[in-house]
Amino acid sequence: MCKFLLFIFSCFLFTVTNAQTKTPANITVKGVAIDSVANKPLGYVTVVLQDAATKASVKSTLTKDDGSFELKVAEGKTYQITAAFIGYTSKIIAVKPDGGAFDAGKIFLSASSRQLGEVSVTAVRPVMKQEVDRLVYDVQADPESKQLSALDMMRKVPLLSVDASDNIKLRGSGNYKILLNGKESALMARNPSDILKAMPGINIVKIEVITTPPAKYDAEGLAGIINIITQKKADEGYNGSVNANYNSVFGYRTNVNATIKQGKLGFNGYIGHGERPQRSSGFFNQTDFFDPVTSLIQSGTRSNGNKNTYGSTELSFEADSLNLLTAAFNFYSGTGTQASEQFTTMHDSSGQTSYTSINNGNSDFHGADFGLNYQLSFKNRKEQLLTASYKYSNSGNRQFNDVTPGNAANYRQYNNAGSKEHTTQLDYVETFKTITLEAGGKLIARNNYSDFHNDVANGQGQYSTDTTLSNNFTYRQDVYSLYNSYTVKLTKWTLKGGVRYERTTINANFSETENLDQNFTNVVPSLSIQRSLKNSSLNFGFTQRIQRPGIFQLNPFADKSNPQYITVGNPGLKPSLNNNFELSYGNFAKGSVNISTSYSFANNTIQNLASVGPDAVTTTTFANVGKNQTLGLDVNINYPITTKLNININAELLKVWLKGTYKGTFFTNSGQQGHIFTNSGYKFDNGYRIGLNVGFDSRYVLLQGTDNYYLGYGANVSKELFKKKANLFLNIGGPFAKFNKLDFYTRTPDFKTYSYNYNYYRSIGIGFNYKFGKLNGTIKKNQRGINNDDTSSSSKN
Repeated sequence: MCKFLLFIFSCFLFTVTNAQTKTPANITVKGVAIDSVANKPLGYVTVVLQDAATKASVKSTLTKDDGSFELKVAEGKTYQITAAFIGYTSKIIAVKPDGGAFDAGKIFLSASSRQLGEVSVTAVRPVMKQEVDRLVYDVQADPESKQLSALDMMRKVPLLSVDASDNIKLRGSGNYKILLNGKESALMARNPSDILKAMPGINIVKIEVITTPPAKYDAEGLAGIINIITQKKADEGYNGSVNANYNSVFGYRTNVNATIKQGKLGFNGYIGHGERPQRSSGFFNQTDFFDPVTSLIQSGTRSNGNKNTYGSTELSFEADSLNLLTAAFNFYSGTGTQASEQFTTMHDSSGQTSYTSINNGNSDFHGADFGLNYQLSFKNRKEQLLTASYKYSNSGNRQFNDVTPGNAANYRQYNNAGSKEHTTQLDYVETFKTITLEAGGKLIARNNYSDFHNDVANGQGQYSTDTTLSNNFTYRQDVYSLYNSYTVKLTKWTLKGGVRYERTTINANFSETENLDQNFTNVVPSLSIQRSLKNSSLNFGFTQRIQRPGIFQLNPFADKSNPQYITVGNPGLKPSLNNNFELSYGNFAKGSVNISTSYSFANNTIQNLASVGPDAVTTTTFANVGKNQTLGLDVNINYPITTKLNININAELLKVWLKGTYKGTFFTNSGQQGHIFTNSGYKFDNGYRIGLNVGFDSRYVLLQGTDNYYLGYGANVSKELFKKKANLFLNIGGPFAKFNKLDFYTRTPDFKTYSYNYNYYRSIGIGFNYKFGKLNGTIKKNQRGINNDDTSSSSKN
C-alpha cells in the first residue's frame, strides 16, 4: 500500500509538471533597494513581482546584502514591482521592459511608522533563508502553518526530523538545546513534543536551526540549537487569533494569542490547552540471557493520557528612545495517567514460571519562569547597546506508581523531582561600520533535586518505607561564563568568530550515600564564514559544543514500574565535548535549495546502556563511555513547480560510528541512518488548498543496538473564509492502518532483547482559526536577553 501511495504521488507531480508544453520567453527584472536617508543598500528587502491587472503575486525574492535583486518572468502580461521592508514605506514600480529586460535602478525606501499595506507580500516570501551561522524556516510563509501543529511543522525544517515516538532530532541526534524566542523556557523544560503537539503552527513566526552557535550562546547542545520564534512585532492597537482543533487520537486543543500596543506600553502573549484521552495499545518484550540460558517474555497492554495548559507573555515599556524595559513570563502545567497489565513468563533450566503484573500511575508536572531585561542605548552612538538581565526558573514533576508485581510483595513508588535556577547576565554590543563587537558575562546558579522513596506492603497489606530504595538527592551546578565575538560584513563576505570561557562547579549531596564534588573549565571557539554569490551563498562553520547531563540523566531514582526492566540515572556523569565542521550551499533564485555536509566527533559522550543482574533484571542507565563520529549529508528543497503547486523535500543521510567500554565489555556499532519528508500543496483560486505528505525515518544506530523506523503519510484540505480572516481545515493521517508497530533491538555479550509496542496511527483532525484586529505602530523589544541553553533537555528527547 505504501508503494502504491508513492506511485500515485509521483504520477500526480509528473502530470502537473508536464502540463505546459511550451516555454514562453522571459523578462529579466532587476534593481537595487536603497535606504533613502542613509543612502546605503538594504539587504533582505522583500521584492514581489505582481500581475499589474489582478495584483496577484507571481514571483518574489529577498535582496542580497548589497541591496540587489533579479527576477525572471514570462512575457505576455503587464507587471509591477512591490518592494517592502519592516519599518519602511512599501514602494510600487511599473515594469516597462525594453528588449526583454527591465532595470528599476535604485529603489529608494523611506522609514515609516505605518504598517505595510495589504500587498500580500508575506504570502509569497521565501520559506527558507540561510544566514552566516544558521538556517531559518519562515513558518508564516508556509500556508500549512494554519492547519498543522507546531510539531508537524518541525518535520519540514532543514536538518530536523521527528520520529514515530514524536522525539525531535537535529542531524539524527537528541543532544541539542531548544529555545523559545532565544531563551530557555519552562515550556520546553519537560518534554517539548507535548507542548508543540498542542500548539498550532500559526503561533510560530520562524524556526532557526543554529548548527554553529556563536559565542554569545551557552556551549551546551552537541548537535546545535533549535530556536523557535513566536513573538511578532506589533503596531499601535491590537490583533490576535483564536484556534481550535480536535484530533481522533490526540484529543482537542485550543489556543488564543494577542498583541496590544498603546503608547509606550506593549503586550504580546498566548495561552493554550490540550487534552489527550487515555488510550490502550499492546506491547511485547523478550530477553534471552546466555549464561545461564534463560528466556523472559512479557506481553500485555499499556495506556496513557494527559492534559496540559501552557502560556507565554511579554510586556514592554519604552520610556524613551534610549531606555527599554521588558518582562517575560512563561508557564506550563499538566497531569498524566499511566496503566499497564502484563503477563510474564520465565523459562530456565528448572522449568517455567508465569505471573501477571499490574501498574497504575499518575504524575503532575509544572514549570514557570520570569525574566526582566533592561536595555540602554547611547545618545551619541545608537549602534551601542548595553543590556542587563535577570531570570528565575522553577520546574517540577511528581510521579507515583502503584505496582502489583505478581511474583513479589506489592510496592508503591514516589518521586518528587525538579529544578530551580537564578541567572544574571550582562551584554554589550557595538557596531563600527562593517564590524560588530559582542561581549558579555553570565552566572547561572542551578539546583536540581529529587526526593524519592519506595513503600513495600507486608502480609497484612500495610506499607512501610524501604530505606535501601529511598534517597534525597540534590545537585547544585553553577556556571560562570564570559564571551567575546566579532562579526565582519563585507560586500560578498560575512565572517563571525568568537570564543566562550565557561567554568562549571558541581556539588551533589545524597542523604544515604557519598557526595560528589567536581569542577570543569572549557574554552569553546566558534567560526562561521559566508560567501554571497548570485542568488545563493556558500557557508562554512566550525564549533565546539559541550554536553552537560540533565536531571533526567542524573537522577538516581530507580523507576521500577516494570520490575523486570528498571531505569535509573547516574549522578556521576561528566560533560563531554564535541567538535563539528560543516559546509553548506544555499540557492534562493526560485524557491530555495540547501545542501550541507557535516562531520563531527566526540569522546566520552553520554550513552544509554543496559546491563543484566544475577536476578535476570535488566537495568538501563547512562554512562560516559561513548566515542562517536558522524558524517552527514542534508538536502532541503522548497520549490514552486507552478504558481499554485509547491513541493518541499527535507532529507538526510548519516554514517555513524560508535564505540565504548562499559563494565569491562567493549562495544562497537556503525551504520547508516537518515530520514526523508516530502509534502506538496496545491492552492485553488476559490480559497481551497490541498496537501499531501509522505515521510520516512530510519532506524538509528545505538551503541548496543538499533531503534525503530517510521513510515508516515497523510493529507489535508483547507478553506479560507471571511476575506481570509478565518481558515477551516481537515487533516487525515495514516488512513489505512489503525496502529503502527515500533520495534527495538539490544544486544550485549550477556543477553539480547527484542521489544515492540503499537502506537495509534490512523487519525482524523478538524480545526478552525480566526484572526482579528488592526495595528499601526511597532513594539520595541530587547535585542539581548537570557537564554540558558547550557544543559541537555531533562526530557528523553
